Amino acid sequence: MKTNIPLVERKLGYSFKNKSLLVQALTHSSYAYENLQTVESDNETLEFLGDSVLGLIIADYLCTTYPDISEGELSKLKSSAAKTSSLSYFSKKIKLDKNILLGKGEEKSGGRKKKTILAGAFEAVIAAIYIDGGFDAAKNFLLPLLESLFKKIKADSYMINNYKSALQEYLQKEDLPAPFYKTITTIGPDHRKNFVVEVLFEKESLAKAKGNSKKQAEQKAAQKALKNFLGKKMKSFTSDTFIMKKKR
Repeated sequence: MKTNIPLVERKLGYSFKNKSLLVQALTHSSYAYENLQTVESDNETLEFLGDSVLGLIIADYLCTTYPDISEGELSKLKSSAAKTSSLSYFSKKIKLDKNILLGKGEEKSGGRKKKTILAGAFEAVIAAIYIDGGFDAAKNFLLPLLESLFKKIKADSYMINNYKSALQEYLQKEDLPAPFYKTITTIGPDHRKNFVVEVLFEKESLAKAKGNSKKQAEQKAAQKALKNFLGKKMKSFTSDTFIMKKKR
C-alpha cells in the first residue's frame, strides 16, 4: 500500500514543502521493519516531538478560550483533549487510518483500528507540520479539531471541581444566597459511621444524603440538589469535574 499524499494533504488542509516528512509521519514501525531496504525511518521520533507540540497548542487554546477557570480545571481539559481516544478520533476524522503504512502482521491484526497507532500517527503528523511549516502552521491545523471537541462547552456554561462548588456556583449565577449544610444524624459504630447531611437554601431543604464521612454526605446532598435544579442539563465530564448548562 502507498500513501495518497495529495489526498492526505487535502484532509490536513496543509501542503508540505518536504513530502518525505508526511510519509515518515505515516510510517508505522512495523512497516519500516519489514521494508528496511527502502524505508529510512518510522514515525516514532516524530510522535515524541508531536506530543510536546500538541501539548503546547492545546494549553494555548485553553488559556485563550477559558481565561477564567483554574489551573486544575485547565489541566483536566488538556488531559481530555490529549488522551489517546481523542487523538485517535482526530486521526479518523482526517482519514489517517486509511493512509498509515503498516506491516503485514499489523495490518492483519487490525492495526488500522488500534487507538494507540492512530493517536501516534496523529502526533507524528503534528510534528511533521511543525518541522515543515513552523508552530503557526501546526496550530492552524489543530485549532479546528480542538474547537470541534470543545464545541459543547458554550460561553454560558461553567465548570466546577465538585458538587458543593457547583451548587454554590449555580445559586450565585441566579443571584441567590449560598447553601449551607447541616448534619442531621450519625449512624453506626465509630469504625463504620454513616453521616446523614441536609443541604438547605435559606430555610428550605434542598436534599438529604448519607455518606461514610461528612464530606462525602455533603457532596451527595449537593449532587441531589443540583439534579433537582438542572435535571438532564447536568452532564458528567470526568470523575470529579462536570459541565453545567444554565437553565433557560
